[in-house]
Amino acid sequence: MDVATIGVGVAAAGAAIGAGIGNGIVISSMISGMARQPELEGKLRSNMFIGVGLVEAVPIIAIAIAFMLLSK
Repeated sequence: MDVATIGVGVAAAGAAIGAGIGNGIVISSMISGMARQPELEGKLRSNMFIGVGLVEAVPIIAIAIAFMLLSK
């Protein structure tokens, strides 16, 4: 096993852990905001989906770059 393979594994693990933490923070903030002001549920939900999409984009890019580095 060479160093590039280990690096890809570390990048994939870091991306997965970071996405899990980020999604947890975004969703918990939405739930607490919805509990405080239930009338803003629709606006909070749409903002949550945008935030989750942005959080998920970074690990996908990290995995793509890791696999590109692995193929060299």
